[in-house]
Amino acid sequence: MIKAGIIGATGYVGVELVRFLLAHPHVSALALSSVSFEGQNIADIYPNLRGQLRGKTDGILGDAETAVEKSDVVFTALPHGIAEEWAAKCLAKGKKLIDLSADFRFDDDEATFKAWYGKDWSHPETHAASVYGLPEMNREAIAKASVIGNPGCYVTAATLGLMPALEAGVVDPLMLIVDAKSGITGTGRNPSATNNFSESGESFMPYGVGKHRHQPEIARNLGKAAGGAVNVVFTPHLLPMSRGIIATSYAKLLKGATAEDMHALYERRYAGEPFVRVLPLGTVANTRNVRGSNYCDISVHVVADGTVLEIVSALDNMVKGAAGQAVQNMNVAFGFEETAGIDLIPAAF
Repeated sequence: MIKAGIIGATGYVGVELVRFLLAHPHVSALALSSVSFEGQNIADIYPNLRGQLRGKTDGILGDAETAVEKSDVVFTALPHGIAEEWAAKCLAKGKKLIDLSADFRFDDDEATFKAWYGKDWSHPETHAASVYGLPEMNREAIAKASVIGNPGCYVTAATLGLMPALEAGVVDPLMLIVDAKSGITGTGRNPSATNNFSESGESFMPYGVGKHRHQPEIARNLGKAAGGAVNVVFTPHLLPMSRGIIATSYAKLLKGATAEDMHALYERRYAGEPFVRVLPLGTVANTRNVRGSNYCDISVHVVADGTVLEIVSALDNMVKGAAGQAVQNMNVAFGFEETAGIDLIPAAF
């Protein structure tokens, strides 16, 4: 059994972590921290948690230092550029840290992080100890890591969608297109013009065209899969629904192929992966069938007379795209069964 702490427990991602860790069979205690609501009970902020604390926590939101002291693993669900400080403290105390911001998503590439997030690294030693936390791509390294950078939600959908084809060398890595849509929880809990109902309801729009922060992370992952340079066009869109991501990705096939060929390739690549479901041919992935779960559903299509591979990948941006994947990383890092605490059946509607 281990003890877990959450710094930033009252954001959307933070409270999803609370929900999963309260039910986790290998977590005995939970320390919660929040700057905005310190001293309050999390069940008063999120009434769905009433009667669900299960003796693991009294629900009182304390300070971050206490959360670190009381925990074997610390989750940081904070704005970008803050987690390094807590990673350094965890390393000094022999504790693990799993970060859900972008701070540890670029390995040793400080220049790319600064270009897209406008910040220098203040604790280089924490990056030397960190690994990228996409289990389907990096499981062995995660198992040995002290600091884990949880991937972005769009990035997870795009990477899982295109990775098998790039690894197999069957598509042109210089002609990749990712057209993705997200629910409004992806914008965070703080109110803004973007997530205001009167602005986002009855509407559907792209944003960050050509300049979204997830683009370099997608390119980095796909470049690793391809073993060389890639050129990826990524366009995100905001959907008027609370949660879910769907990414439709396109790649030019280097040789003509059938849908059956590509489907078999994807089934081989993801055989044994507990949270990737390659759907039967003729079906199309959708967000409803993964809602509230840690699954990523993938449907495989070959279009344009056998010249283009089209992949549809769907996941819940709050679960496999954030908190669920973070718990999956914890399970790998501590040697627990990978599905522990997150083996959730998707809601039917």
